[in-house]
Amino acid sequence: MKANALKGRVCLVAGATRGAGRGISIALGEAGATVYCSGRSAGGHRASNRPETLEETAALVTQAGGVGLVAQTDHTDEAQVQALMERIRREHGGLDLLVNDVWGGDELTQWGVPFWEQDLTRARTLVERGLWSHIITARHGAPLLFGRSNPLLVEVTDGDGFGYRGTFFYDLVKFSVIRLAFDFAAELAQKHVTALAITPGFLRSEAMLENFGVTEATWRDGAKKDPNFIVSETPRYVGRAIAALAADPEVHTRSGRVFASWTLAREYGFTDVDGSRPMWDEHFNARYGAVPPADYTSWERGQWDLLVASMK
Repeated sequence: MKANALKGRVCLVAGATRGAGRGISIALGEAGATVYCSGRSAGGHRASNRPETLEETAALVTQAGGVGLVAQTDHTDEAQVQALMERIRREHGGLDLLVNDVWGGDELTQWGVPFWEQDLTRARTLVERGLWSHIITARHGAPLLFGRSNPLLVEVTDGDGFGYRGTFFYDLVKFSVIRLAFDFAAELAQKHVTALAITPGFLRSEAMLENFGVTEATWRDGAKKDPNFIVSETPRYVGRAIAALAADPEVHTRSGRVFASWTLAREYGFTDVDGSRPMWDEHFNARYGAVPPADYTSWERGQWDLLVASMK
């Protein structure tokens, strides 16, 4: 992708403090975009026990070639989200790209516990952070996309298939995010706004590197602990996927669907930061077997072709 492919484009990455959100923000910066980096960990406040901050993310965006802006926001608080959108409208007139990547559920997910034994207070907070925050953000952010050139709303999820994601509430949230993109696309078509979902593969986030006891320089050693780690990817990989989508004048033909970093790497030709092109699907399918895709039925596809045609 050209260094200035997104120069002049205004983006909001909700959930930009760390992990995929940080990688997405930096990748948009690589393409020259102005990026509002939002989340809770800024101004000395820590929303978790992680050390990363929005100030760091914004600085990395600027260092990459874009303009990084700190936007401390709790996306479960509607008033704070409204204030953020008012700020964006005041400062830049609107948005070209809205990325919903808020999560905050790592410490809430109850692995290995059946749903009938789970703590529902924790589960409700997980749903609030990982799903309801996306609805609030889209509700107040979508109008900023209206009337822009090639506007795009992206929902970040985990997985592009119907496979079970290991525990009830985690799976519920992550699969529901795919449906959000479908529903947003259906209603936003009349405003010529594209909405879609995207997933990274085995994400080599800051927390994951720490959990494996490795650094980005020594990450391959993590495969000794889990062989799947050898096909992991940096958060920048899915970020470059989103940057490629945002720069594609035909992105509206993808509205309502879910895509993966690896499938888009094949199509657009981008690589991860080390020049590699991790293909999680090839590894996963060979090791565990293919999972049915979370995509349209044949009937829905026919209806969707008509909807996409109306966006031209």
